[in-house]
Amino acid sequence: MLILTKSIIALILGFIIAILSGAIIIFLLKKFNIKQNVSKNLNERHLKKQGTPTMGGLIFVLSTLFVLLCLFINKDLSFSYNFFIIILIFISYSLLGGIDDFIKIVFKNNNGLSILTKFTIQVVLALVFFYFFILVGNNTIIDLHFMQIDLRFLYGFFILFLLVGSSNAVNITDGLDGLCAGLCAISFITYGIIAWNSTYINGYQEIAIFCFILTGSLLGFLFYNFYPAKIFMGDLGSLALGATLAAIAIILKNELSLVLIGFVYIIETLSSLFQILSIKLFSKKIFKKSPLHHHFEELGFVESDIIKIFYTFGLLFSLIALIIYVWN
Repeated sequence: MLILTKSIIALILGFIIAILSGAIIIFLLKKFNIKQNVSKNLNERHLKKQGTPTMGGLIFVLSTLFVLLCLFINKDLSFSYNFFIIILIFISYSLLGGIDDFIKIVFKNNNGLSILTKFTIQVVLALVFFYFFILVGNNTIIDLHFMQIDLRFLYGFFILFLLVGSSNAVNITDGLDGLCAGLCAISFITYGIIAWNSTYINGYQEIAIFCFILTGSLLGFLFYNFYPAKIFMGDLGSLALGATLAAIAIILKNELSLVLIGFVYIIETLSSLFQILSIKLFSKKIFKKSPLHHHFEELGFVESDIIKIFYTFGLLFSLIALIIYVWN
């Protein structure tokens, strides 16, 4: 019961602070003209969103950090190196995404940082993550349930793949009002439950509480981001969320759970990848438009209905992950 109480309180705190800070942050973003530049390649429904405030990831990032700081000051949370690594990734990728957003806003386009620059920074962050990961005594073994594989130094490349892949996959999924935030809320509450059951991991309680605080903050952000959105999260939010999901999966030694919990993000990414390959190799499109959520839009689906469908699949595969990693 204590675990349930802590989880609910953490979620509520994150939600309340996000609701309160959201109104202030949206006001400030509008005042300083921090607005989204919508690509002209999208349909009319998206062109109407031109000028909507962006960098809304500030709402759930700052809310989560504020609640965590208060809990630490009140000694309700304890320091652990595993938890420190997750927070480091959360903040680092927020800064990376924030810089990317800032460049887009200043130059009034959607280019931002170059692919090479962004990838280089992500590689550096992955190396820092791997250094601390090994420094605190974590192993490089992947548990497949039926067998264990020790990747040794190759685990560093595995971490790079997960961090870069997950951060960019969530970023690609952030294309409809409330889609990414809602899916990530499902993902983080799932990892929160898994973390509570990972008693063999140092700092598992802090990781669990963090997941529930961030879930609450995301739900508070959804109050402003759900269709029709009053604010967009921007790369500041999506890159941070994706990388943090990967970091939590790695720290909890449930790396492959990301395949299930991140199923929708993976499908979205693959739809874009296959579209690019098909066009380059065969000069033909597989989808009317990629990623997949835009394909459904082109088919005539209402935006809110697409979001509900994606939420359903996100919830379904997260439940499967819970059955595998918690129930057994």
